Amino acid sequence: MAGTDPIHQFNIVELFPIGTIGGSEGEGGIELAFTNAGLFMVLSVLLISSYLILSTSGRGLVPNRWQLVSEMLYEFVANMVRSSAGSEGMRFFPLVFSLFMFVLMGNMLGMFPYFFTVTAHIIVTGALAVFVIGLVIVYGVIRNGFGFLKLFVPSGVPVAILPLVVLIEIVSFVSRPVSLSVRLFANMLAGHITLKVFAGFVVMMSSAGLLGWLGAILPLGMTVALTALEFLVAALQAYVFAILTSMYLNDAIHPGH
Repeated sequence: MAGTDPIHQFNIVELFPIGTIGGSEGEGGIELAFTNAGLFMVLSVLLISSYLILSTSGRGLVPNRWQLVSEMLYEFVANMVRSSAGSEGMRFFPLVFSLFMFVLMGNMLGMFPYFFTVTAHIIVTGALAVFVIGLVIVYGVIRNGFGFLKLFVPSGVPVAILPLVVLIEIVSFVSRPVSLSVRLFANMLAGHITLKVFAGFVVMMSSAGLLGWLGAILPLGMTVALTALEFLVAALQAYVFAILTSMYLNDAIHPGH
């Protein structure tokens, strides 16, 4: 059943227990365990760190291919932050670059068969989104004080409709972590389920003999096309997460509309 169930690939599997806090297990305590989700998050960080360290260790004036890719990634994110949040926003470059690389690596690892897609879980994307919005609020208040509230009061709005506009701005701001997390989670979840379904059609139809093999050509072609599309979506969603983070940080730096 696990081979044909498109949801099975997202199951959290305990690899080994760590312990229990707040009481014994089964009596209100919280069980701590290292799971496949934790494994692939650690693996993502290790792969990113290893690649960046090894590819830039030479620091050649004429970069090799590995160093060139690292420098291109660096410049890509730096230009993104600079254009979205200005020169002052570059102080957040390490954060945005780390988020971009983590989401990108998590998405890409999930494309391999039998691997786990950490970004297809709302708890992961939600934690990243809450962290980003929390940072925006904290830095915005520290830097601007009560001036941060200008974010909710657009300039040039008639007094008659100002309360309604302020309410809309507040709702829009509160919904940011929801939209930021759900966009990434839903795209990765839906894409992998669709890919699994079409791949399952290929397996089921090919087991029906010659006619089944002929009939499996169409879902096989769709599987190949969807795989290519998923790689594109994986990279695009990392970019969207990073660019929105940069734009939200810009609101903390420049809260006035």
